[in-house]
Amino acid sequence: MSGDTDADGASGTAAFVEALEVPRNARRGFGFGLAFTVATFVFFVVIPGVTRSPLYYVMLAFVLAVGIGGIATAVLTMRTAYRLSKEL
Repeated sequence: MSGDTDADGASGTAAFVEALEVPRNARRGFGFGLAFTVATFVFFVVIPGVTRSPLYYVMLAFVLAVGIGGIATAVLTMRTAYRLSKEL
């Protein structure tokens, strides 16, 4: 039995994550990161026709997608937190 659950069964952290809409922001953020990465990959790798192994570029694309997705998620979550703080 946990002492930090409220009446509806959600813990404080779970309620906080739900209030900030983190799952929705993560879907939108990582979707943007993926779209940005695909556009960058096409523009800088596919169109010019690189001579190096595409495996290097795929690894770089993964890092770019995760990085941009994380940043976009953080920005969207901060925007949600700001909006919620104005309602207080």
